[in-house]
Amino acid sequence: MNQQTDLSSYNNAPFNPGGTAFKRFLWYYLNAFFLKTSLVPSNGFKAFLLRLFGAKVGQGVTIKPGVNVKYPWHLRIGDHTWIGENVWIDCLVPVSIGSNVCVSQGAVLLTGNHNYKKTTFDLIVEGFMLEDGVWIGAGAMVMPGVKAASHAVLSGGSVATKDLEAYSIYQGNPAVKVRDRAIS
Repeated sequence: MNQQTDLSSYNNAPFNPGGTAFKRFLWYYLNAFFLKTSLVPSNGFKAFLLRLFGAKVGQGVTIKPGVNVKYPWHLRIGDHTWIGENVWIDCLVPVSIGSNVCVSQGAVLLTGNHNYKKTTFDLIVEGFMLEDGVWIGAGAMVMPGVKAASHAVLSGGSVATKDLEAYSIYQGNPAVKVRDRAIS
C-alpha cells in the first residue's frame, strides 16, 4: 500500500540554522532592504553588511542588485568574485564560493531539500562548494552537496546534481560534461 505525504506532521526541529532568533529576524529585514533591493548599488556596503552578520567576504567582491542570502554566517566568498542580479544563495549550512568565481544572474545555489521517501517530508541539508575560477551561468541551479572543481562551468539554465570536474563545461538537466574548458 502506498503511503501519502502528511505535511501536518512535518517537524523542522532537528535543524538549527545558527544565530539567535533575533539575529535571524534582523537579517531577514536587512537582507530585504539592502541586498535584495536595487536601491543600494554599493558593493562595499553589501560586503560590510554580510561581514557584520558573520560572512567571510574577500576583497573586490561584486554583489549586484536583487541578491538573496539566507544565513550569511554560513557564507564564505573569496576575492574578486561576482554575484549577479537576482542570485539566491541558500546557506542553511556552511557554503564556500572561491576566488574569481562568476555566479551569473538568476542562478540558484541550494543547500536544502526534502526527503520525498518519508511521509513527514524531512528537511535534508548539505553545503556546496564552488572552487576558484568557477562560472555558474545565468539561471543555472547548483543542488545541495555539489562540488564544482576549479574553473568548471555550469552553462545557463543547467542543473548540477553531481560534482563538476575541474576545467570542464557542463550543460543540461541534469548537467552532463559536454567538453573541456580551455583558457588562453
